[in-house]
Formats: sequence, structure tokens, C-alpha cells
Amino acid sequence: MGQGRQENVATSLAGAVSEEISASLAPVDAELERRYPGDPGTRQPVHTVYVPGDVFAADTLRTWGDRALTALDEHAPDAASFAAVLGLGGDLAGPVYDRVRAKLEREPVEDLRVDFEDGYGPRPDAEEDEAAARAARLIAEAYATGTAAPYTGIRMKCMEAPVRDRGIRTLDIFLTGLLAAGGLPDGLVLTLPKVTYAEQVTAMVRLLEAFEKARGLDPGRIGFEIQIETSQAVLAADGTATVARMIDAAEGRATGLHYGTFDYSACLGVSAAHQASDHPAADHAKAIMQVAAAGTGVRVCDGSTNVLPVGPTEQVHDAWRLHYGLTRRALARAYYQGWDMHPGHLPTRYAAVFAFYREGYEQAAARLARYAGRAGGDVMDEPATAKALSGYLLRGLDCGALDLDEVSGATGLARADLEGFAAPRRADLTISSGR
Repeated sequence: MGQGRQENVATSLAGAVSEEISASLAPVDAELERRYPGDPGTRQPVHTVYVPGDVFAADTLRTWGDRALTALDEHAPDAASFAAVLGLGGDLAGPVYDRVRAKLEREPVEDLRVDFEDGYGPRPDAEEDEAAARAARLIAEAYATGTAAPYTGIRMKCMEAPVRDRGIRTLDIFLTGLLAAGGLPDGLVLTLPKVTYAEQVTAMVRLLEAFEKARGLDPGRIGFEIQIETSQAVLAADGTATVARMIDAAEGRATGLHYGTFDYSACLGVSAAHQASDHPAADHAKAIMQVAAAGTGVRVCDGSTNVLPVGPTEQVHDAWRLHYGLTRRALARAYYQGWDMHPGHLPTRYAAVFAFYREGYEQAAARLARYAGRAGGDVMDEPATAKALSGYLLRGLDCGALDLDEVSGATGLARADLEGFAAPRRADLTISSGR
């Protein structure tokens, strides 16, 4: 067949119209770039472990890993028994169990917070001073020897008047100690708890600015997490979302929003027996946190369960099933991080995470491979979906659920390719591929 006739293309608007519109929207373009830079593309830990400041020791991570392995040996000594407890399918039982044990031996904790707040309690000032200095020394030594968790830091006391000065002093001692021991580690994380007003976030920003200036650090070097534990942190008196104001008040320093299951539930009057991360009140709070944080680069972290896997085997199994179910529920809702309160929670944390990524990776990899090759399939994917698929695979790689060779083999993509799909330019998401 011959080539068809080329159509004449006519327009009615002068070029100046487009230029005027672009000029009028320039402030909005700049605001979008400032407020919504997208995910930072760094590894997000699957959990945070809190250890009281007086309990934290040089061998804390190894002790947690060993205690978790002992729990497995005692209550689920093989893949079949562990799978039976959690309801894992036969094809997942072996790979998940083997990876859980390997993880507990290699990297039992991904994110450690030395706690100087609720888990520490009121102490004489001299005692807390010493504990903060010791935490800095031990963490610096762990990073120097390669034995630290990928992310490590402290939770200070909050910015409320009765404990404000104590919290500021503890933070100062800790950061000063790290600098004296060689510098601030790349995995440093600080947690500001019980935030109720955006002004308290602003105060934290001013505090960190002052420290950076006093020590000659680059402006903005130190970030922090905001812990959401009060009703006022979610909904302000005027009906607006306080948590969105907090992200803005952090001036680019906020790295995460951590949901506090028990303080928040108690604040709303939920009885102790029903305080859990799957309570409707918890779902409401986390949904608002999630929407407020979307696109900002601030990550949302789920809470914890206080049902500990201790005691006789039947009781441990019940606690494991509960924790596993809550973790899987959170992952499905895109809460990729949560709190773990006891070494016995580690086996089910990693089992839930590994099962989540392993059971879906083949389908995700196939869809991403078709998208990358522009091949057909039974699902029509767009750039935003390719972003989600690659992000899913990257999170699986980061935690150890997946291996790079199997992901690359299934997708035909290197890690750099996955990262490119996971962090596309804004235009790539707003302009679909020819559709």
C-alpha cells in the first residue's frame, strides 16, 4: 500500500498563549519540585527496634539475633513446622525459613533506636548524661567495625515543657559524642516523639540548625523522624491535617512519620484490650499520614504489637501468628516498616516480609520485563505502575527476600535499570507512553 496523504495540521492559538500560561504556572512548578521531590531512593528498613538507653550494649544486635534463633530452634526447628504455624504454602516454606535464619545470623536488626523516652523513663541527669555518651561511643565503634545496623540513632524526649531541656541535652551529648568519635554516620536516624503541634517540629529544626552551625556541619545534614502519637498530630483544632503541616515545618529534614500504636489509641480512649495496629482508629491515622507524606520523600512507619512471643510453644505460636498477620496486613497497605518490641518478633517480621516479596516477585518481574520491552500482556501497565513494580523488587532486594541474579534473570534488568524505573522524572509519570 502507498503512503497515505499527510494531513495539514492547523492551530488557533498564538505561541504567546502557551508562554503566558507557563509563566503564570512557574511558581506552582517550583512549589511542586520543593514539596514533592519523590522518594529519596534509599533503602527503607523493614522495621525499627527500640532498646532502652540503660540496656543498650555493644552486643545488643547479636544478642537479639541469637535470641531469635533460639526461639526458632525451640518452637519451629525446621521449615515445615514454621510454615505450619504461619500457613505458608509449600513452595515458600523452605526459601522463607532458610532466608529468615540467614538474616538473623547476618543482619538481625535493620534499624536500631536507643531509647531515652518511654522505654527509658525518668532518671537522674547524671545517669542519662552518661548513658547518652555511652550510646554515642558504642554506636561509633559499631560503625567503625562494620557491626552496626544499617540505620541507628536515638529517640530523645519530646519538646513538651517538662522534659524539653532534658531531651535537648541528651541529643546534644549524643551528637557531640559521635563527632568526637569520628563523625556522624550515614545511617544516623533521630526520632522526635509525642509531637502535637507543627511548632514543635520547627523547634527541632532550629535546634539542629544551631548544632550544625556550632560544629561547622553542612546545613541540613541532620534529619529526623516525627512520631505520631496524639490525636492533635493527625487532626488540628480547625479540622486540618496537622501532620501535613509538620512535614512542611520540618523544612526538608523529616525522613519519616512513625505511628505510635499505644499512645495514639489511648489518646482516643481505646481500651487496652483493643489497642492494636489494625484498629479502625489506627487505620484512620495512618491513612492520613500516608496521604500527607505521599510524594514528599517522607516515609510512613507502622506501629507494633505488645503481644510478646514468650512462654510455652502454643503461646509463642499464637503470638507469631498475630505478628505475622499484622505485618502482612501492613505490607499490603504500603506500610513497609513497623516496630518490633522483642527478639521473638524478628522471625515473623522477616517471614512476613520475605513471603510478601517472594510470592509476588515472578509476576512483578514479568510485568516489568514486558513494560521495559514494550511487549504485550494481559495487564496494560503505565509509567506509574512500572514505578511501583520496580520499587517492589528493589525493596525485596534490599531486605534480602530476593537475590539480584534471580531478579535480573527474570526482568533482564540491572539494578540501575530498576532504580531508573522506580524514580522516573515527573514528566514520565504525567505523560503516558503514547496513550
